[in-house]
Amino acid sequence: MAARRFPVISARKAPRQARSVRLVEDTLEAAIRVLARDGARRFTTARVAEEAGVSVGSLYQYFPNKEAILFRLQTDEWRRTAALLDGILADVSRGPMQRLRDTVLAFFRSEWDEAALRLALADAAPAYRAAPEVLEHRGSGKRRTLRFMAELLPDVAPQRRKFAGEVIMTVMSSLGKSVSEQARSQVEVESWAHVVAEMLCSYVERETTGEPDRRY
Repeated sequence: MAARRFPVISARKAPRQARSVRLVEDTLEAAIRVLARDGARRFTTARVAEEAGVSVGSLYQYFPNKEAILFRLQTDEWRRTAALLDGILADVSRGPMQRLRDTVLAFFRSEWDEAALRLALADAAPAYRAAPEVLEHRGSGKRRTLRFMAELLPDVAPQRRKFAGEVIMTVMSSLGKSVSEQARSQVEVESWAHVVAEMLCSYVERETTGEPDRRY
């Protein structure tokens, strides 16, 4: 059986001169507008080039196909979110429980701020969701969570601690996505965020008591 082939989603090269940097920036800004206006199914390199005011040939110098553009938008969004959450989790001036609470609040606010882009990228995800780069991103997110869980639940058995981390990640991502997709107001999102944060903190507090766990 032949191995499954994935589209090339890495940029061809990195821009070095100011002019080329600007071209890439214009391309990405145009791509966001095209994605918001036309949706993922009608997203093409030709439409992006026209919107950016550049030739398709110039665009292809940096992005080999539409999947590469979409993936760049996705990775930029991932980097912004990761940097935001990493900054909170690394702030040892706050206790672990406070950092968990602040992380949930920040994540929900981020989901609301970028709801339109995230929804459009979710529609485009089939083009690259199983690519190696995506799998690596997921792996790095899991490793980040496990590091924090070791600090949050230092006296809990590793298997149980891993499960707790999976619960927290799943609840945050699932509810955050659901809330953002429903086009709720900022006030409603804040209310959801506080409820979810308190719910997860209560769950973690229960885990610290060593209450018998029937899962294992």
